[in-house]
Amino acid sequence: MTALLVGPATAETARIPKSAGVPRAGAVSERCAVPEPSIASHRDRVAAPHATRPRPLGCVPPGDVGPRSHPWFPVSTCGDSCIGPRVSRRLTAVADATVVMWRLFRLAVVVTWIVWAASTARMSARLRHRPPRALRGPASAALLRALGISVDVEDLRGDPSGPGLVVANHISFLDVLALALISPAHVVAKSDVVAMPVVSSLARRFGVIAVDRATLRGLPSTVGEVADRLHGDTSVIVFPEGTTYCGRTGGAFRPAFFQAAIDADVPVVPVRLRFVGVDGTTATAPSFIGADTPADTLRRVLRTRGLALTIVIHPAESPGRDRRELAGRCERAVTGSATTAKSDIIRSLI
Repeated sequence: MTALLVGPATAETARIPKSAGVPRAGAVSERCAVPEPSIASHRDRVAAPHATRPRPLGCVPPGDVGPRSHPWFPVSTCGDSCIGPRVSRRLTAVADATVVMWRLFRLAVVVTWIVWAASTARMSARLRHRPPRALRGPASAALLRALGISVDVEDLRGDPSGPGLVVANHISFLDVLALALISPAHVVAKSDVVAMPVVSSLARRFGVIAVDRATLRGLPSTVGEVADRLHGDTSVIVFPEGTTYCGRTGGAFRPAFFQAAIDADVPVVPVRLRFVGVDGTTATAPSFIGADTPADTLRRVLRTRGLALTIVIHPAESPGRDRRELAGRCERAVTGSATTAKSDIIRSLI
């Protein structure tokens, strides 16, 4: 439950106005799977402050994200159109409602078990004068099972031992649960989420590192804090895209937090996350995009049958000396390609 709470509280992208020519959410289905031909000039690509890989047709760039945005603020190219229409059939309505109720019941049972296990583990640790047993992995696995998500892990590492910086593509707040299965690491989360009344105490207890994406002023100190954790033999999880995508496309890996791995001289472990539907294609229902709230994403997941999560752990990358080169290597490992931002401003500040 704790890992779930430290995820994003609101999506980064704003709802697109109708005047922008965006298709209605119910009018787009699998268009995200079709790559969009590149029509941007080289000058446009060079000037783009938040370069991303070529987006699918259904992924429409959002409008202004609000007064806190700046030229380097992470903006996702995905929106409501990536989700596609929800098909409703009368014959399956009762069955779908039954599945949702059953999953909600299992979710309540798992949350109750997590609270009980956490409290008893602390008491037992005090009596035995030992550190409490880690519950993040078992709790995350139980939560994913309760949501009806099966997990398949492919570990390509030769030596999985030792601390390191774990970097992954970002789709949903469920990504935190997925990565908790493979590493008991601290997570870098948005400062506005960490400051929430309910989450703040849990975040402090589990060592969540807050980053303020609305300004670059505090970024060096946050990177330094990540480097200190890595120096202390503790792994740290970072989502270098800076925001969430639908899973059929993604953003460039921003190099800032890779500097922490270089400073601490620890390897970087690239991880590929992918949600798959019953037809074997990428499922966008678990994504946290557009105007989504956590409840919206959770509602879609509860209604979707046959969801599977594939986790591919790639071999560790040596830190090297250049954070931009390191970010490119990790992005290629995760996505098979890398987006290079040519702007001198991007290279110097991020």
